[in-house]
Amino acid sequence: MSLEALVAQAQLFLLIFARVAGLVYVAPLLSGNAVPSMVKAGLSLLTAAVLVSWVGPYPIPESGTLYAALVLGEALIGITLGFILNIIYSTFQLAGQLFSLQMGFAASQVYDPMAQMELPLVGQFLYLVAMLVLLSVHGLQKIFLVGVYRSFEATTAYTFLERREQLGLLMITSLGDLFSNALIIALPIMGTLFLVSVSMGLLAKAAPQMNLLMLGFPINIGMAFILLFLLMPFLVEAFERIIDFGFVEIARLLGPPGEAAP
Repeated sequence: MSLEALVAQAQLFLLIFARVAGLVYVAPLLSGNAVPSMVKAGLSLLTAAVLVSWVGPYPIPESGTLYAALVLGEALIGITLGFILNIIYSTFQLAGQLFSLQMGFAASQVYDPMAQMELPLVGQFLYLVAMLVLLSVHGLQKIFLVGVYRSFEATTAYTFLERREQLGLLMITSLGDLFSNALIIALPIMGTLFLVSVSMGLLAKAAPQMNLLMLGFPINIGMAFILLFLLMPFLVEAFERIIDFGFVEIARLLGPPGEAAP
């Protein structure tokens, strides 16, 4: 698009930029402080410049106050979509945190430069694996197709308020799925470590002279790493299903019921 045409559609360009910026600054993989703000702003500007010629007619109010409220509404749509994706990706961190205590890594924390906070070591490992899965299944393309382009085809800031009940239901469902999926992912390792702990307790009763407390930590850690190594192909498949399910739910929120993600 030429610069003259972009200037002629400056109001629509600003609306698209507000939604894209809200999504980019909150969505996984892009929202971390490891990604410079200039990169986020440049990506938002480039995406808005590309989409401004694709977005259909958008009712723009003549009042400056209403237009400012419309820009704020578009930014809130992008933030909401990014927040839903963050809830989905918190599943992997929570799954690692669930069995960190039994594994012996409960006190170990690693500093995440992207989130600017300390996270459980195993949870951060699973989160990084999920990021690799996101890239392998073309997740960034889905974020921009579902979260930006298709969202403009499906809804505007005017009509998004009409979906507040569906949005509230999706939030509650996502939070429920967060704990259920995390428990399902962590359950094989948690169950095995529980059996190891029971076995160590029985051995401690049978042979009190053995210092099983000191032996229990390396056994639990070694067993957990062996299980992670053996279960990694199945975990990757589970991550793919959870990620695809998240995009399907967002597509259902933005479009007609039953619409699938690309």
